[in-house]
Amino acid sequence: MSGTGDSTAGELPAYAERVLAVAELIPAGRVMTYGDIAEWLDEGGPRQVGRVMALYGGAVPWWRVVRADGHLLPGSELRALAHYRDEGTPLRTTPTGDTPQGGGRGAAMTRDHIPRLNMRRARWDGRQEGDGEP
Repeated sequence: MSGTGDSTAGELPAYAERVLAVAELIPAGRVMTYGDIAEWLDEGGPRQVGRVMALYGGAVPWWRVVRADGHLLPGSELRALAHYRDEGTPLRTTPTGDTPQGGGRGAAMTRDHIPRLNMRRARWDGRQEGDGEP
């Protein structure tokens, strides 16, 4: 889930290849949950997708595969937040009302001050824009 796994050491399991292929399809500025990917593949579940991302996700845009509650991945919040800002991913305001664009990337943040993803706006259903089909 941290995206630090080495995907070059040996051959990937077939399920991992399918999960990573879906992660690569997610457009910049959009996200899918672990459960969304499992459902899209009609195979496995959120935990299996999370395990694949933890072991092999470093080679794909891991920050686009997220928890359903919109909280950023513990331990990788600032790295993910930098990607979300760069891509224009919709974020929810913090409890103080500030948007994440207002702070510097390197600013220290507590758990209460790290924004969450705006899942209603950021979630991608796997369909190509204007296509209606995955």
